[in-house]
Amino acid sequence: MTSFISKNLQAYRARVDEIVKDLHELTIRTGNDELSQTVSDLRNRIHEPFMFVIVGEVKAGKSSFINALLATGKEITKVAPQPMTDIILQILYGEQEAEIEVNPYLKKLLLPVEILKEIAIVDTPGTNTIIEHHQEITERFIPASDLIVFVFEAKNPYRQSAWDFFNFINEDWHKKIIFVLQQKDLLNTEDLNINIKGVTEYAEKKGLKNPNVFAVSAKIEQEGKHEESGFLPLRNYIQQNITGGKAPILKLQNNITLSQNISGRIRKALETRQAQFKADTEFRDDIRQTLDNQESKSYKQVDVLVENLVAAYERITREKEAELSAGLGFFSLLRRSFTSIFSKKTSIKEWLDQLALDMERSLNSELRNKLDEGVSDLADSIQQMAKLIELKIKSNQTILNSDHDIFSDIAERRGRVIMELQEAFAKFMNRSENFADSELFPDKRSVSPNIATGSGLAVIGLILATVTQGMVFDVTGGVLTTIGVLFAGVSSSIKRRQILAGFRKEIEKGKSKLEQEVSDKLKSYIAHLKNRIDSNFNGFDNMLEREAEQIKWLEERHQSLAERLNQLEKELIL
Repeated sequence: MTSFISKNLQAYRARVDEIVKDLHELTIRTGNDELSQTVSDLRNRIHEPFMFVIVGEVKAGKSSFINALLATGKEITKVAPQPMTDIILQILYGEQEAEIEVNPYLKKLLLPVEILKEIAIVDTPGTNTIIEHHQEITERFIPASDLIVFVFEAKNPYRQSAWDFFNFINEDWHKKIIFVLQQKDLLNTEDLNINIKGVTEYAEKKGLKNPNVFAVSAKIEQEGKHEESGFLPLRNYIQQNITGGKAPILKLQNNITLSQNISGRIRKALETRQAQFKADTEFRDDIRQTLDNQESKSYKQVDVLVENLVAAYERITREKEAELSAGLGFFSLLRRSFTSIFSKKTSIKEWLDQLALDMERSLNSELRNKLDEGVSDLADSIQQMAKLIELKIKSNQTILNSDHDIFSDIAERRGRVIMELQEAFAKFMNRSENFADSELFPDKRSVSPNIATGSGLAVIGLILATVTQGMVFDVTGGVLTTIGVLFAGVSSSIKRRQILAGFRKEIEKGKSKLEQEVSDKLKSYIAHLKNRIDSNFNGFDNMLEREAEQIKWLEERHQSLAERLNQLEKELIL
């Protein structure tokens, strides 16, 4: 299988390159610059040799270790004019020795050293360095590395900064790591074994299984004492596990592993983003349901209000009809006509006028009381509608936080939308014109500005009472006017049946108009106000629409990439 893979190495590398290219596009779409840069670095290093990244604290002996490992007889890490501890040095194979400055913090060194045909070495500043950008640049090499060589001072391998950096490498990237205790010549055998055991146990506690720990002395190695230096076991490890034709295949496998690591991060991040989207969708559905429920509740209150108004209207008009019927009897009319001539008793005309006036007073008084009571309940219901929405906005659930490792930008953008929604809704509730303008009353002028003062919620009752009373008294006034005209022509010769029939007809018209206008106008107000409250969520709805599209795209691309990576991983198993 290994020989088959080796023969098809270029084809496999091309497939990895294509997958990493698509992964790079996916990370760009996530909006996370750091992750996108990591994959970009991976793409740039796919065709480079198997990469050793040497890390450790300042004065741990990293430079000496590299010089001894390459065995060129030169101090490789001091070729550059500035101290190598101040820069990152990438050592690669080249037919001729050359130095390339990539930027002030990174240099490439080309050397005609045989082992560099299979591996590349990256020398990094100390993990405890205070020089600006070094930690950041070093961390950029870690994800694309193939092997991390952690170099410690043999006499003290427990410094915190080194193990903190180990946590970053192991927990974040799960990279293959070996440990080197350098300068073993400064310790006796007993103390050295104690420290070897200590590093092994410490690494195991941090989750690294079967850690490889080598104790070496670059000084002894460069003196030619190879049997004593400790480099032979290390070279054997490299020969058995990395070089000897394995490095290119291992490089591909590491690229796939890193891609799967990044893919897994995206998968986990997507799950959090999906959970936020689901919560936001449920929140939005809850808002709509709450508005619908409150609208239905308010409609029922309107129906009760109308029933009470109609009941009062019917009771008063029935009483007046009975009084009219009795007063229009032949003997009653005759007596009233006769006595009005010889006394100060009211005439027929005056009696009818008084009857109409009494009915007007009764209707005005009774309906006003019913309106005051019903409108107060209705205003409470509408205020509750707005207040419930305000509380739900304030208690909106946040799952995707602004410190998220991948989708922090998305979380911040969502946070801004929520904040804008809260601010806009607070302003909406405190502006009385939002509850009183012509859009809510399309066939009437706006409610008087003298009434619509203060916050919107504070004036709902006044607005409803004003609008409703106007409608009611338009109705009753119209009925009374018609009845007044009807009464104007009454004389002793009027037919009682016609008068009563006309009275009933006008009263019935008034009742129908009362039912329809009060119900229609108030329900229209409620519906308009509900829609206006809901319109505050337009920005939120736009966010959900964009989020649905983006999540769908990311899911589809991620699923395809994950399947391709898994398939390639199976094919490249040694």
